[in-house]
Amino acid sequence: MIDAHQHFWLLDRGDYAWPNPDVAPIFRDFAPEDLRPLLAAAAVERTVLVQATDSLAETRFLLDIARRTDFVAGVVGWVDIAAPDARAAIDELRQDAALKGLRPMLQSIAEVGWILRPEVQPTLRHMARTGLRLDALIQPRHQPVILELAQLHPDLPIVIDHIAKPRIGKGRAPDAAWREGMAALAGCANVCVKLSGMVTEAGADWSEADLAPFAAHVLAAFGPARVMWGSDWPVVNLDADYGRWIEAAQALTSGLSQADRAQIFGGTARRFYGIAP
Repeated sequence: MIDAHQHFWLLDRGDYAWPNPDVAPIFRDFAPEDLRPLLAAAAVERTVLVQATDSLAETRFLLDIARRTDFVAGVVGWVDIAAPDARAAIDELRQDAALKGLRPMLQSIAEVGWILRPEVQPTLRHMARTGLRLDALIQPRHQPVILELAQLHPDLPIVIDHIAKPRIGKGRAPDAAWREGMAALAGCANVCVKLSGMVTEAGADWSEADLAPFAAHVLAAFGPARVMWGSDWPVVNLDADYGRWIEAAQALTSGLSQADRAQIFGGTARRFYGIAP
């Protein structure tokens, strides 16, 4: 099993705008030895370590963790992909084989179509040429933008984090715009999606029934071969914990075949990120 989305941070590094005191349960350090027993209990063997702030220093910090941590299979880092020196920064970071992709923090950028700016496109083409993937940290307002991006760069593998963060919980059904947006994205062969972040969007009183129609739509649209499970740990601790979320995800996929579940809980992430067996 592979956890396709987890984080570490050391707050005294000083470059985190978030987490902050507003999220007290996770406003502390989280390191590999905090996660190791949770992985063992859930029988998860490898992880993909994802950036949490927009600095090159943090990306180097994560790559250093990957070098020292046996279960970290790869790192999704950050580069200012609009900067004139972005491609040089990527080439420097790519000297470490643990770098698998980049994640611009699109949800925090006011301009919804920012990633379609002309100055960003050479960097995205460079990512595709050099085998890097794009993690899309988005909200539903970005779905048409990422659809255009995926069509513009068909050779760039893209994964939608946290099923694009729709409104979940309190008995809400998936709204039509989100459903149609995900179906359109699924029509692009270079786009995958992470079954992650759902309980945090749903809030503390979430239930499997709240999550089920969203998971079902994603699975029907993309198919198990383009869906990967991620814990979003330690963010998941705001409204659940590692064990409770993986149990829920397993329940949400219980109607699938063993082979399909093997894709969601490992195979898709292995192929998408180029993780060696």
